[in-house]
Amino acid sequence: MIYRVPDSKKGGTIPRLRDAKTSENVCGLIEAMLQDDKAEDVTVLDLIGKTSIADHMIIASGRSARHVTAIADHIIDRLKEAGVDNVSVEGRQQADWILLDVGDVIIHLFRPEIRAFYNLEKMWAVPLPENISR
Repeated sequence: MIYRVPDSKKGGTIPRLRDAKTSENVCGLIEAMLQDDKAEDVTVLDLIGKTSIADHMIIASGRSARHVTAIADHIIDRLKEAGVDNVSVEGRQQADWILLDVGDVIIHLFRPEIRAFYNLEKMWAVPLPENISR
């Protein structure tokens, strides 16, 4: 169950986990954060039964390296505020592709051209969003 609490940085509210930190709750929380940060082409992959690395994978794009970094930083900060402490980060220096590992949820944040090059959606047999060029 997710409910909203005040967000001191934006003056609004952020989702907060009420009970168990299930992968579905964390996934929903992250989706709301991505929407708030204007992430583009958000794709959520259900990996249950496909792999043991995670239950969900979220792939999203930012408009620039600065936007990708800002999205990642906001997610990390808000997850900590929501009580999720186990966030590992890779790729923040280059900001072409930032990976956030939240245990059962993995988040890939890309610049659009890097996302099209690696095409993770194809690897997991999910169609690429229409406005991402190949």
